[in-house]
Amino acid sequence: MKGAKGKGAARVSQEALKPNDRKVGKRKAATAKLDSGSKRQGKREKKAKKDPNKPKRPPSAFFVFLEEFRKTFKKENPNVTAVSAVGKAAGGKWKSMSPAVSI
Repeated sequence: MKGAKGKGAARVSQEALKPNDRKVGKRKAATAKLDSGSKRQGKREKKAKKDPNKPKRPPSAFFVFLEEFRKTFKKENPNVTAVSAVGKAAGGKWKSMSPAVSI
C-alpha cells in the first residue's frame, strides 16, 4: 500500500521544518494565558448596542460626485446594468478631474 497523501502527511513535513522552540498561532496565545496564572473567562464582555438615532456622517466628496455621475451615466448608457461598470467609469472620471481650489 502507498503512503498517506492526506493532510496528516503534509503536517509532519511542515512541522519538521519549523523550529521547536516557538509556537505559532492560537496555541501560543492560549499557552500565554495559562502560563500567566490567570483563569479563563467564560464569557466575553458584550459590545454596546448601536444607537439607531445616532446621526450619520455626511457623504464624502466622491459620493456626492457619484450620485450626480450615476444619473448622467444611466442616461448615456441605458443598457449597462452592472454596478461595477458604473463604479469603474466614475472612478476613472474622478481620477482625471483636477482639484478645485476654493478660497
